[in-house]
Order: sequence, then C-alpha cells, then structure tokens
Amino acid sequence: MIEKSKITLKGLKGELSLNLHFGVTARLEGDKIFLYRLSDNKRHKSAHGLYRSLVKNMVYGVTLGYKKELELVGVGFKAITNGNTLELNLGFSHSIYFKIPPEIKVKAISDKGKNPKINLEGIDKQLIGEVAAKIKSLRKVEPYKGKGIRFVGEQIRKKVGKTASK
Repeated sequence: MIEKSKITLKGLKGELSLNLHFGVTARLEGDKIFLYRLSDNKRHKSAHGLYRSLVKNMVYGVTLGYKKELELVGVGFKAITNGNTLELNLGFSHSIYFKIPPEIKVKAISDKGKNPKINLEGIDKQLIGEVAAKIKSLRKVEPYKGKGIRFVGEQIRKKVGKTASK
C-alpha cells in the first residue's frame, strides 16, 4: 500500500513500512512497485538506488525473513536465552545480559562438543544486522587464537605468534 510518501508492505511474516524522501516517489502497478526520481541530479540518483534496495529488502523480509547465525569460540563461552534476553558468558568475571528487540526471535543452541550458536530471525534486515553487530562487538575475535564471537562460516586471518620468529 502506498500513501503519499509512505510504503507499507504486509506479508506472511509481518508488516514493514518506509517513508520516502529526497525526491523519490513510488507507484503501485499491479503487483509491482515502481520508484521514480524527480531529476537526474546525483543526489536524486543515489536516493533512488537506496530506496530501491530498501524496498527490495522489505519485500524479501515480509515474505521469507532474514536469519543471522553467530558462533561463540572459546573455552567456557556459553549463551542462554530467557524470553528476549540473551545471557552471555564470554570469559569475563561477570555475565552479560543483552536485551533483544521484540521484533527479533533469538535462540541459543549448545550442543556438546561444539561451539555454542546464537540464531537471530526477523523481517527487518537492518535491525538484524545491527543486533548481530552489537552482539559481535561484546567479544571481538582476537587474531592469535581466534577466540571471540563470529558469524558462522566467517574466515578469520590468524597472526603468527612470537615463537615463529625463532
């Protein structure tokens, strides 16, 4: 649904809305959304591309949804969920309690012999990425042993220690 400068999308997973700015207008024709810019000004062109990507991400989010999976690598690292609160033990002297926004579903998986994992699911790509980045910043991956929080499948470039020079 399009009203003046606001696009609202409803799907199986939920509902998202977006306000348009910077001389970009939208029109709904059948089941397609078309975005138009006022001129070929550089600012209007960049805003046109930005809003086109944002609308595409909204469509994908309300139909299929987004997932991010984080892995905790380190001895004694663990994650526990209580509702929308994530309790993390990351080798510090205290536990870290991280509040997850209500739009995101969080699940902590701890299998014996494997690294604990945190699954984030939701419809807003930007919000999922932001929450994943904040969780990841709680314990950045260190370059010598590779301990810390990382995305599943992320490659870490390890440095050689002091003993390699001898």
